Amino acid sequence: MTALAENVDCLTTVEALLPVVGASTTVPLVDGTQRVYANLDYAASAPALEAVAARVTEVLPLYASVHRGAGYLSQVSTALYEASRQTIARFVGAREDDVAIITRNTTDSLNLLAGVVPGSVLVLDLEHHANLLPWVHSRTSQGHTTTVLPIGATVAATLDALRAELARGSYALVTITGASNVTGEALPIDAVVELAHAVGTRVAVDGAQLVPHRGFSLAATDVDYVAFSGHKTYAPFGAGALVGRRDWLDAGVPYLAGGGAVRDVRTDRTIWQPAPARHEAGSPNVIGAIALAEACDQLAALPAGALAAHEEALRARLVEGLTAIDGVHVARIWPDSAAPVGVLTFTVPGHDAGLVAAYLAAEHGIGVRDGRFCAHPLLAHLDASHGAIRASVGVGTTSEAVDRLVAGVAAYLAAGPGSRYEVVDSCWAVADDPRPLVHVHGLDHLAATAAAACGPALDD
Repeated sequence: MTALAENVDCLTTVEALLPVVGASTTVPLVDGTQRVYANLDYAASAPALEAVAARVTEVLPLYASVHRGAGYLSQVSTALYEASRQTIARFVGAREDDVAIITRNTTDSLNLLAGVVPGSVLVLDLEHHANLLPWVHSRTSQGHTTTVLPIGATVAATLDALRAELARGSYALVTITGASNVTGEALPIDAVVELAHAVGTRVAVDGAQLVPHRGFSLAATDVDYVAFSGHKTYAPFGAGALVGRRDWLDAGVPYLAGGGAVRDVRTDRTIWQPAPARHEAGSPNVIGAIALAEACDQLAALPAGALAAHEEALRARLVEGLTAIDGVHVARIWPDSAAPVGVLTFTVPGHDAGLVAAYLAAEHGIGVRDGRFCAHPLLAHLDASHGAIRASVGVGTTSEAVDRLVAGVAAYLAAGPGSRYEVVDSCWAVADDPRPLVHVHGLDHLAATAAAACGPALDD
C-alpha cells in the first residue's frame, strides 16, 4: 500500500449532507465500464436538491401569471412568488427595510446594482468577472469612475491598501467577493465593512460562492447588498437574487423597461414603480423563485455549523491528498487567509490543465473544471494564466469522490493517460471516443453523427 493510500484510508468517511438529484447517475468510461459520476464542479453549477425538485413538481400544476391575474391560480402563484421573495430575503438575514429583487443569477444582480449606484465604485482585481466587468464597463457611461485595486501579498496588506484607497477617494460603493470562486478564500467581511462605513461607503458582496457554502446575514454583517445565484444554491431553475438597501433601488434607473415595472405610462412620460417591481419588468421566473426559496429553507434547516463542518472536512481531505502528490501545486491567494469554503484550485506544472481534466473525466468518471474560471486577473496573480484545475464540493459530496480525484491525479502522474487525447475546438477530448452518448431526447442528432463515425460502438 502506498503512503498516499494509507493517508486516505485513515481518514473518516464523509457522507452527503443532503440528497441531491443525480447522486447515483453513472457515466461511461473509455475502458467500457461505468462509474457513478463524481461531481466536483459545484462552484460552477450545483445539482438540485431532491427537495427542490419535489417542490417544483408540486407547484407546477398551480403555475399561472402573477400580480395582475384575477384567476384563482394567478392569485395562488402570486402568493407563492411573494412568499418565496420573503424566504430568500430571510435566508440572507435581510433587515426590515431591505428589498429583495428576483434576478436571473449573480451576474444579473450585479449588473442591476451597477445601474443604480450614485457614485464611484472600488473593486479588487481578484474578482470573478461578474463582479468586475459590470463596474468597469457600465460606470463610464454613467459619468462615474471605477477603481480596480490590486490585491496585496497578504490579507493584512490588502486591507491596508483598501483603507488607504478609501481614505484617498470618494466612493459610493466597494464591492468584494464573499468567497473566491478560484480558491474559496476571502477578505474578512467585517473588516471591509468597518473600513468602508467609516468613510460613508457602502459594501456589496458577491455571495455566489459564500451563500450556498457558509450562509450569510446582511443584518449581522451590516453589509449593504448581497447577490447570489440559484444554480449555485441547489436550485438550478434560472433565478437569483439581489437583496439590500432600498433607497438606491427605488431611485435608480430601472434595469429593464417594460410591463410590471410601471405605475402609469403615457406617450410623453413614465411613472415607475418602486423596487422590487421597478427592476422586475416582464413575466418573472415564478418557478425559479419558488425553487430557490425551497433550497434556502433546506439549507437553513441544517444543524448549526453542519454545512461548514461538512465542507471543511472534504476540503481538508482534498488539500492533504493533493499536496502529498509530487508534481501538484495547490493555489492560494494569501498565506494569512482563514476558513476558505469548499473550492480548491491546483496545477500540475508541465501538464496542460485541460488534458488532466479530460483524463479525469474519461478514465475516472470525475467532473472538475479547468481553465481560468472567469477570474483572469486572479489567475495571473497565481501564475496560472494558462489555466488550472478546480475541484469544488457541496452538500451532496462524499469522501469517495474526493478520494477518487486524489487517486486519479496520482495515477495520471505515475502512468499517464491510458487513452489518446487531442484538442478539438480548443478543448481536450478523447480521440475516437468510444463512449456512447446518453439516450435522452435532444441528443439524437449527436448520436446519429457519432454512429456514422464510430459504427457499432454506440450500441455497446
